[in-house]
Amino acid sequence: MEPLSLVVLLVMGTIAGAINAAVGSGSLLTLPVLMTLGIPPGVAVRTNTTGMLFSTIGSVLGYRREIAAEKRELPPLAITAAVGATAGALLLLVSPASALDVVVPVLIVVALTMVVFQKRITAALRKRAERRAEPASGRSPLRSPAMVGSIGAASVYGGYFTAAQGILYLGILGTFTGRPMGSVNSVKNLLSLIVNLAAASVYVIAHFVVGAEIVWAASGAIALGALVGGYFGAHLAKTMPEWVLRGVIVVVALIALVRQFV
Repeated sequence: MEPLSLVVLLVMGTIAGAINAAVGSGSLLTLPVLMTLGIPPGVAVRTNTTGMLFSTIGSVLGYRREIAAEKRELPPLAITAAVGATAGALLLLVSPASALDVVVPVLIVVALTMVVFQKRITAALRKRAERRAEPASGRSPLRSPAMVGSIGAASVYGGYFTAAQGILYLGILGTFTGRPMGSVNSVKNLLSLIVNLAAASVYVIAHFVVGAEIVWAASGAIALGALVGGYFGAHLAKTMPEWVLRGVIVVVALIALVRQFV
């Protein structure tokens, strides 16, 4: 790849890592840029997932104390997320390239919609959960079958596509626990790490076993930026207004989408 392209990916990876730690959906910066550089959708997803894994490592380190406080309740969610992500990654590998040419841009639009309307979607889900609320059983909401099942379904999407998975996790966690976004952000970051690690593992194994292409130079540039951005983004999440981060995501992803179709 050209040096300028790697610099762009490094910068985007840094910003995306910070956004992932703060609100999720940072991959909507890096993935469309990879596609704009001429990388086919399936290869772009694999390259992006492998690189953005490091943003979740950084953000989990930034939230390590908050995660430690929840650790007793997390094993069912963690196991389910890993299984779901592995299934999603395998689905991407067997999807024909011609289908991905259509599916991936559509998923980017879907993810952008979730970014723009996240608060409304979360509020609607929460109202629905309240109407169907059952008497408390004494079990932690993080271990409820509905929570675990919802995270499993979201993790299949995360393993297949990655972008905006954090928004799904925040919506699900907020709906079933009744806690604000900041309170469940640590769990969201841990789940994103598990999903990205599972998916990246599948892609790396497939690369060496069956030759599934990953653009390592691009992945490395994203990884370097994402690691730094993910760590500092965990602190940024507590100070920067969400609308600023969401605005950056929407503008960059829309520009990349327009370039993809023009």
